[in-house]
Amino acid sequence: MNYRHAFHAGNFADVVKHALFCRLVRYLQRKDGAIRIYDTHAGPGLYDLSGDEASRTLEHQGGIAALAAADPAIRADPLLSDYWNCVAPDLAEGRYPGSPLIARRLLRPQDRLSAYELHPVDGDALKTRFAGDTAVKAIALDGWLALGAHVPPKERRGLVLIDPPFEKVSEVDDIAAALARALHRWRGGIYAVWYPMKRQAMVERLRDALVEVAPGEVVFAEFLAEPMSAEERFVGTGLAVINPPFVFAEEAEALLSRLLPVLGRGTTATFAVKQRPASGS
Repeated sequence: MNYRHAFHAGNFADVVKHALFCRLVRYLQRKDGAIRIYDTHAGPGLYDLSGDEASRTLEHQGGIAALAAADPAIRADPLLSDYWNCVAPDLAEGRYPGSPLIARRLLRPQDRLSAYELHPVDGDALKTRFAGDTAVKAIALDGWLALGAHVPPKERRGLVLIDPPFEKVSEVDDIAAALARALHRWRGGIYAVWYPMKRQAMVERLRDALVEVAPGEVVFAEFLAEPMSAEERFVGTGLAVINPPFVFAEEAEALLSRLLPVLGRGTTATFAVKQRPASGS
């Protein structure tokens, strides 16, 4: 994708991904015990929507800006309110928070975040942002290595967000291999994998690879702002969840239905929530 997230911050894919991510965190927090969140490709943590990169693409206009302009009842919906409360303070200043900052704002006093970023500039920005924060470890390390070495957490309960750039042809194989290592060490963790919907063949290969490596159910929550085409444009976003909470598929269905008229590009926008193996099989 020639992907540097500053060009895409706050776009429709971010809104979908981060809103679903917030629901996963809140599910884990239904119990009082501490949780650990891992963010394998964390980025710098905060993006300037008036900066050079975002101004070139203006993708946030069809994402977070569209949500900000929507009916206030949508933002106040219980399925979206946590997400909106995380992003609204920065949005008022023309910025958009990345996943590690959203995660930090969701943490309770007993919870912890481990955020990994290998890119030297973004990694330095991430470390600076969380300097002195005892609830966060910002680590300059390849997120794939972290999955093999840093799980399971001492908290025993938690969530891994895997949000790679999809710049390499080996990305699907890298994801599957890293997940296999992590699941061997921490079978009970929740793993959320983001992916772009641009090439149908890649999406299908990723779905198959995740089902093959997962010990149980996988839920795929997918949103297409417009149909995929032969031009292979970035028109959709997916989040695959291994070991999903029992309410996740239902909540994802309701959440995406609320976002459809906000983020969709005309009447051809669609979404789907699929469980593999199918529920009841």
